[in-house]
Amino acid sequence: MSPFEPVDPRVRLAITQWPPDAPRGSVSTFCAEHGISRKTFYAIKKRAEVEGQAAALEPRTRRPRLSPNRTADAVKAQAIGVRAALEQSGLDHGPISVHEKMKALGMTPVPSTAALSRIFRDAGVARVEPRKKPRASFRRFVYPAPNACWQLDGTEYVLTAGRKCVIFQLIDDHSRLAVASHVAWGETSKGAIAVVAKGITAHGVPQRLLTDNGAALNPSRRGAVGQLVTYVTALGVEAITGKPYKPTTQGRNERFHQTLFRFLDKQPLAASLEQLQGQVDLFDQVYNTERPHQGLPGRITPLQAWEATPKADPPRPRNQQRPVGWDGIRRTTVAANGIVQVRQTRFHVTRLLAGQSVYLVETDQHLLVFDDQGTQVMKYRWPRPGIKYVGSGRPRGRQPRTL
Repeated sequence: MSPFEPVDPRVRLAITQWPPDAPRGSVSTFCAEHGISRKTFYAIKKRAEVEGQAAALEPRTRRPRLSPNRTADAVKAQAIGVRAALEQSGLDHGPISVHEKMKALGMTPVPSTAALSRIFRDAGVARVEPRKKPRASFRRFVYPAPNACWQLDGTEYVLTAGRKCVIFQLIDDHSRLAVASHVAWGETSKGAIAVVAKGITAHGVPQRLLTDNGAALNPSRRGAVGQLVTYVTALGVEAITGKPYKPTTQGRNERFHQTLFRFLDKQPLAASLEQLQGQVDLFDQVYNTERPHQGLPGRITPLQAWEATPKADPPRPRNQQRPVGWDGIRRTTVAANGIVQVRQTRFHVTRLLAGQSVYLVETDQHLLVFDDQGTQVMKYRWPRPGIKYVGSGRPRGRQPRTL
């Protein structure tokens, strides 16, 4: 028997009824048969003589008489009160958030996050989630500097009378800063461009813009060119998307939506877009300047993370990336409809190369298209300003010609 396992009550009963005239050596035999030590035998026997048979049948508590590190009831009440206040305000109210808030308020002593978890479970204000993955198992990717990549997504919300609207949220990947937010009646390219323009006015031009594959954001994987992509590409911004059916790529946006909803649910239901915009702007201010972010080192605020690292260099606008006499070579993928886009113009190559990588060479007079084997498949003369589509000049289904 393990020394940490309690002695079986039947064994304890037999010890308390041990006859005083038992033969010599019977104690050793009894202990060997039941897997206990002679010391345990005589301790139980003595306890039965001193405290009575009933007391000897129950194991003594292992709880120490003195617990110097035990959290005082007053501190527990403070922690529960802080949690309730955060929850009422629509802010995160987990153990980490409560710990940081108690530190910010100057409360002493501040229990550890593990102690706060136990306090909340014992008080019945938090649920146990045994299947939740520990934080140590998370693997995060983050861009090295602010403005290296922004993430944009839209989420649906409801106004009074059940009217639906969309909240566009734009965040910085490195610092988690809420760059800008915009409320619109629907998820349209106009609304997406408005929030990006607002963010650029306030914080500069990012190097990349990550969105999902929605029609209003970046439908490039569907073989179309969106207005938002055209807008940011003209500024030199690289428009990128996550893989279809892989929402974890935009995980920061999804978590950002949850935090926003928790805040808005504690506010009066907005009756207009302007009223909801005011509530969202207030949330952005609290999120950026007051709320310690658990995903940032040291649990600092997004604004502190934004200011701690120099910003990434802004990209050059498209009209500055193609100087006269410059031969540029870049790699791209032919869309499903056989289209490649260059300088805000769509050039039809061939559907036979759909989904394949090609190389684009831009000269002063022509655009040259090469396949991945280095064979030239198309040659176009630059169209007049304003022309948005250039065809291949051959019947459908023919093989690309080699010039």
